[in-house]
Amino acid sequence: MASSRPSSRTPAAWIPLAAIGIALVALPMIGLLLRAPWSRIGEVLGGEAALTALRLSLVVATAASVLSLVTGFPLAWLLARRPFAGKTLVRALVVMPLVMPPVVAGVGLLAAFGRRGVVGSLLDQWFGLQLTFTTGAAVLAAWFVSFPLAVLALEAGLRGLDERLEDAASTLGASRGYVLRRITLPLLAPQIAAAAVLSWARALGEFGATITFAGNLRGRTQTLPLAVFERLQTDPDAAFGLSLLLIAVAFVVIFGLRGRFLR
Repeated sequence: MASSRPSSRTPAAWIPLAAIGIALVALPMIGLLLRAPWSRIGEVLGGEAALTALRLSLVVATAASVLSLVTGFPLAWLLARRPFAGKTLVRALVVMPLVMPPVVAGVGLLAAFGRRGVVGSLLDQWFGLQLTFTTGAAVLAAWFVSFPLAVLALEAGLRGLDERLEDAASTLGASRGYVLRRITLPLLAPQIAAAAVLSWARALGEFGATITFAGNLRGRTQTLPLAVFERLQTDPDAAFGLSLLLIAVAFVVIFGLRGRFLR
């Protein structure tokens, strides 16, 4: 009996096109491996400036990822499950940081949270608080650019969730909080992990908005991408080594969560 399953044969043209895509991603990394200063890699990666930038990058990326999840989940819930006027506009605003040039994002953050900004001037006047050129500014810049990825991943997860399971629990007398803790969040675990990884990786690699809004101050706002940029001006080989470190950190996190991230 002939199988009714559609043919799974791959079109011949797809293989070379897929190979081009793989090469596009792999060749820059191979180039970094070949150009890295292996003879003094310990000196480059073990230097005080590199370690400080790495520590700051991990702090900034983690803080931005947590903030993206905490603020992104309620917004994703509204976008996925609650009809309201202006939903299309809200979704467009959420996506804007993904298509906005990073430098423009930094200028926008300055206009909003700088000392003379819309909100920044009030913070300075009322509380004597200035965000620019602080670690908080670096976190805010990373949060701004990573937030849309968390929202989109969480919204997709909520849209794909079978709401009948939640309705059944509610019918049996479960409270909203219980349904959220014991049913919704466990079912969304893969999407939550994906949102966390995507936002964390995006925050880790943020450059343009950070250098524009927070500056490039060692020990305060100089994250690893900014350290790579600074080294590229004076010691390109060291910049290649720091770039490998940045890629390795991101790869370890993504690979470690592959079971949830790629599910």
